Amino acid sequence: MRRTRILTVLLALAAGLLAGSPPGALAAETPKAAATADSYTWKNARVDGGGFVPGIVFNRTEKDLAYARTDIGGAYRWQEESHTWTPLLDHVGWDDWGHTGVVSVASDPVDPDRVYAAVGTYTNDWDPTNGAVLRSADRGASWEKTDLPFKLGGNMPGRGMGERLAVDPHDNDVLYLGAPSGHGLWRSTDAGVTWSEVTAFPNPGNYAQDPSDTSGYASDNQGITWVTFDESTGGAGTATGTVYVGVADKENAVYRSTDAGATWERLAGQPTGYLAHKGVLDAENGYLYLAYSDTGGPYDGGKGRLYRYATATGTWTDISPAAEADTYYGFSGLTVDRQHPGTVMATAYSSWWPDTQIFRSTDSGATWSQAWNYTSYPDRENRYTMDVSSSPWLTWGANPTPPEQTPKLGWMTEALEIDPFDSDRMMYGTGATIYGTEDLTNWDEAGGTFAIEPMVRGLEETAVNDLASPPSGAPLLSALGDVGGFRHTSLTEVPPMMYTSPNFTSTTSLDFAETKPDVVVRAGNLDSGPHIAFSTDNGANWFGGTDPSGVSGGGTVAAGADGSRFVWSPDGTGVQYTTGFGTSWQASTGIPAGAIVESDRVDPATFYGFKSGKFYVSTDGGATFTASAATGLPAGDSVRFKALPGVEGDVWLAGGAADGPYGLWHSTDGGETFTKLPGVDAADTVGFGKAAPGASYQTLFTSAEIGGVRGIFRSTDEGATWARVNDDAHQWGWTGAAITGDPRVYGRVYVATNGRGVIYGDTSDGGGTDPGPGPDPTPTGACEVSYTVTNQWSGGFQADVRLTNTGTSAWNGWTLGWSFPGDQQVTQMWNAEHTRTGTTVTAKNVGWNSGVAPGASVSFGFTGTQSGTNSQPTSFQLGTEVCTRR
Repeated sequence: MRRTRILTVLLALAAGLLAGSPPGALAAETPKAAATADSYTWKNARVDGGGFVPGIVFNRTEKDLAYARTDIGGAYRWQEESHTWTPLLDHVGWDDWGHTGVVSVASDPVDPDRVYAAVGTYTNDWDPTNGAVLRSADRGASWEKTDLPFKLGGNMPGRGMGERLAVDPHDNDVLYLGAPSGHGLWRSTDAGVTWSEVTAFPNPGNYAQDPSDTSGYASDNQGITWVTFDESTGGAGTATGTVYVGVADKENAVYRSTDAGATWERLAGQPTGYLAHKGVLDAENGYLYLAYSDTGGPYDGGKGRLYRYATATGTWTDISPAAEADTYYGFSGLTVDRQHPGTVMATAYSSWWPDTQIFRSTDSGATWSQAWNYTSYPDRENRYTMDVSSSPWLTWGANPTPPEQTPKLGWMTEALEIDPFDSDRMMYGTGATIYGTEDLTNWDEAGGTFAIEPMVRGLEETAVNDLASPPSGAPLLSALGDVGGFRHTSLTEVPPMMYTSPNFTSTTSLDFAETKPDVVVRAGNLDSGPHIAFSTDNGANWFGGTDPSGVSGGGTVAAGADGSRFVWSPDGTGVQYTTGFGTSWQASTGIPAGAIVESDRVDPATFYGFKSGKFYVSTDGGATFTASAATGLPAGDSVRFKALPGVEGDVWLAGGAADGPYGLWHSTDGGETFTKLPGVDAADTVGFGKAAPGASYQTLFTSAEIGGVRGIFRSTDEGATWARVNDDAHQWGWTGAAITGDPRVYGRVYVATNGRGVIYGDTSDGGGTDPGPGPDPTPTGACEVSYTVTNQWSGGFQADVRLTNTGTSAWNGWTLGWSFPGDQQVTQMWNAEHTRTGTTVTAKNVGWNSGVAPGASVSFGFTGTQSGTNSQPTSFQLGTEVCTRR
């Protein structure tokens, strides 16, 4: 979704991802586990989406067969009967974690059972393995793999261009692959089994987002960006004669072969100064459509053009829907209606503000209409309606000022496809979800609107940084990249809203008070605003803390066992401690900056830290730390550790690197000494769950290598023996960020992934009944209201209302009433529902903002009409309680 997606992975790498795999080694076949526990059922804790979907591919010969690719979370196949997506790459294991990044997907138009995926996450040294082409003869149910002699970049700049992988529509044993990093164009003639470079292709590309970037990320040559066949040339069983290829070269962006790839030439007369993000051919009318941007995307792009190339005459026509001077975005999403090839659509993918734009032409680009237009600025008229009730968090809890709206039409909209069998169905990817419609042709009717809603169920693409399962309240709290995180009161339903007040771009750490689990703290990244937040109602509502000087990122945070104090190790400054809710912080002594911090789960004054092989202990609430005498611990910082609930001083530590100590350690004396568990070759996370029936010690879970096998393991006897609970079909790439069991359901485990969301597993051997979350607090207490007119014009105005809980108990639902002193009337309200009788207005919470903690606030806004003096209401009532005016 945003640039923080990259940072999430960098944090993972810094935490030892590379150390967990042999540097430079290619992925090996995963060995079988020596011992497997009882059968586990694996599901996602539903979020629905949560990340960038750069590609959607429909099969051209079989109805309802479609695939989606993500930048770090694998590929998916559409299930028409349930309108859901099925994950296809969960088998990817720890050593080849980079193969969860998908740079391109190709669905075979001759044999629809065949599908291909070009995989690899980074082209620099962040990804230790080369890319690969995966091939399946059963629509992705199983795969075979061919390793490539170069890397691919599913999460690199330019990843929204494409598709880079294509199957010849006449000879489906022939495939082309566009490579990055100057490696050129590649071809297979045996259905993807072997590949060789097309040495006759003259241009490997030269464009890099930032050539000065020393990390190799933004400085990589984006290479060959797409391949398109002209199916009007050639015939069944004979390789297609004419092939078009896009190149990341602003002066030479499009090439063509007319002899099935034997020779190539630059298309004469083509526009220059831009990159061709997409090339889509309408063979019926003989047009190649091209979407151009001045950069490779997916975040950037300030200028763009749309062109139409007549394949028979070589004529180029600028068909852009806006003058070049009026664009502040590039074009990328591009599709043709195969039922009516004169209908073309494109997106302004990099229009972040006020919204993305979608363009539609029914006359091959001669004229265009837009998904939305200004009427009288800042008012907009939309050709669409949006219903995000299935994923209500897509509003982001926002209260934007027009012309922005919530929910947004999208951003980073590089994937746009009309179903080739159904002119009414369109899907498009954004930085957070897949949206779609099934009445698209309403667009063309005078005054008609088409309905957009999320079409993303089953596609889970969040990067998970931390997890917590409190003993009461919500069963799961998650810390996520890009979307912040959620309070999951149900694992099978989409939460109504991510954490707000504040909205972190990424939550890096969270914790709850063990003996008072309604007290929760989270730390995270934010462009402006606090980097720490607190909740007193189990994460339902939040309020921001105060940053100490120098804070630049979230780091790690720990809550004292009774919720009376907190220790925070933020980025940018040293470890800090506070009593209360972070209104002021003091520097801890005796512990280095950047240490990982956790709390003892019994003694509220005891906190622990780890940095560079040293374990630290504080017994005075985090004021002072002392290095313990423990030796033999991992030398680096790729460590996760936790204290056991209910037992003072019981600490487990996992981590390490291949060139030093690596495994699982246990301390029963508060970290003064640690014992390394035998038989655990490598471990990266540790967590606790409800004890097994008849057992006295809580169940342990770890993402580890035990007995030469990588997997998710469980121990019910304090680590004496272990059983693998996942299998080779359920590995999810890298699982080294966090793991936790559920204290209320034996056997349940929550696993953090880097792009496949929160995975949870339930055992078949008597896990018991899920008790579900406890009741939310009931609303009581006093209130305060601020009412601000933010904009006013002849006959109308806009106002914001902020309602604050000044009482001592949280609200679970609220209704605020007032009367206007004049003839004002509400015309539209957001972030609240409203009813109106004359000048009397009643505003009521919507689902996601019903809970308001003591000291917390909720805001909503509205537009209204008025004439004469726009006087403010004199009184506001919360039920029968009169609120204080601010």
